[in-house]
Amino acid sequence: MTESLPHLGKVAVVTGASRGIGRAIAVQLARQGADVLLTARDEALLDAVAAEIRGLGRRAAIVAVDLRLPAAGEQVVAATLTALGAIDMVINNAGATKRGDFLQLTDDDWSDGFELKLHGAVRLTRAAWPELKRRRGSVVNIAGVGGRTPGADFTIGGAVNGALLTFTKALADVGVRDGVQVNAINPGYVRTDRFTARIKHRIAQTGETVAQAEARLVAEVETTRLGEPGDIAHLVSFLVSPQGRYLQGALIDADGGQTKTV
Repeated sequence: MTESLPHLGKVAVVTGASRGIGRAIAVQLARQGADVLLTARDEALLDAVAAEIRGLGRRAAIVAVDLRLPAAGEQVVAATLTALGAIDMVINNAGATKRGDFLQLTDDDWSDGFELKLHGAVRLTRAAWPELKRRRGSVVNIAGVGGRTPGADFTIGGAVNGALLTFTKALADVGVRDGVQVNAINPGYVRTDRFTARIKHRIAQTGETVAQAEARLVAEVETTRLGEPGDIAHLVSFLVSPQGRYLQGALIDADGGQTKTV
């Protein structure tokens, strides 16, 4: 039973859980036995994910909050302990950064990018750390390929993801001391709402079909295919399972070969 449900009796906190990769991670962990605290800003979408998880026979609770707020991390941890009684995993997935011409990006754009994806992850992880230490838990930071291979139109995202990867490496050493597993995943192009919006913008400019636009993008970046949210979710599930425990401080490129550097 426990072999087929490696997360049975565990409690996961998943940020950005209302859609896309975060939703897929939350549902996958629930399928494998975890109870889940879901957090994002959209309460209605969170309710829908929670209902799906409860339909799998697992407990789910939600906190609709903006993780940019300094007190949000402590709020999420307190709500998790009240509703679910423990924290075994923190999956820092929330955060989208603005793309565009560097000269047009404002101080507010930069501050916003760092506030959610980096500072939100730092605050939540810090608030959850005593419980993670007590439970010998796990942290997975969802960063992105831009952290290793930044581009001219992704200056904010590249910088934020690079900082998140550095944070992961440093925190992994704290985790060795305290018995907490810490790793990061760098997704490439994954079919999410945000990616679909980019494809639609491209189609409006080129007149291609969706299939043509996606195929051209795959060819341009020389990858095997586009990713699906489930690809990342299954990897997270393995990382936080007993079989993945040897991984510590790993920065895993889940990108179909998009990252070409060593």
